Amino acid sequence: MKILVPVKRVVDYNVKIRVKPDGTGVELANVKMSMNPFDEISVEEALRLKEAGKADEVVVVSIGPAKSEETLRTALAMGADRAILIQTDETVEPLAVAKLLKGVVESESPQLVILGKQAIDDDSNQTGQMLAALLGWGQGTFASKVEPGDGKVSVTREIDGGLQTVELTLPAIVTTDLRLNEPRYASLPNIMKAKKKPLDKKTPDDFGVDIAPRLKVLKTEEPEGRKAGIRVASVAELVEKLKSEAGVL
Repeated sequence: MKILVPVKRVVDYNVKIRVKPDGTGVELANVKMSMNPFDEISVEEALRLKEAGKADEVVVVSIGPAKSEETLRTALAMGADRAILIQTDETVEPLAVAKLLKGVVESESPQLVILGKQAIDDDSNQTGQMLAALLGWGQGTFASKVEPGDGKVSVTREIDGGLQTVELTLPAIVTTDLRLNEPRYASLPNIMKAKKKPLDKKTPDDFGVDIAPRLKVLKTEEPEGRKAGIRVASVAELVEKLKSEAGVL
């Protein structure tokens, strides 16, 4: 079984986000970038399935600028077999990403696509579902457990009422949640080896996909700072403040 894992280069989750002075977006200059945390979980799960003998090859793909090569090499250092970079300097929205991934799926013919449920930069949580719709494949979203079987894959997902387990017929799409696993660290020798591995480089034109944005960001603002809390002497005073000041009752 071949597994395809899309990965995205985003601002590192430890970095404090700063909005550009003109409000046109988030400041990316001289900011540490890394692999989207949910995608790290996807790579780890694919590698565990391979180590368990349930997969033969793990292929990672990224869509973005030339520097996305660093993200792909991180995945290679973790243990992925091959990497594909669809290079573009344009902002690619979820639908365009799904269409590009559809092209990769059609050329690579994987039996399973594992991707993060969302990216921490835009939090769209759309790509996996859109890809499943474009391919006509079954999907298991927000996976906290993945168990492949004979021509099927069982996905346990967290819902409001507890846990739900769905069984998908392969080929299928799975999106990962935080509790699925703990990603490994790439060893230094593997990092050095990954730097020498060739990448398969393509462009959106190779797949005939129009990546022109359909949305326009009008303004980006930082959230308001939280107000200091206060102490109340009684429940009655609390209720009164919730009515008169907070306006929530």
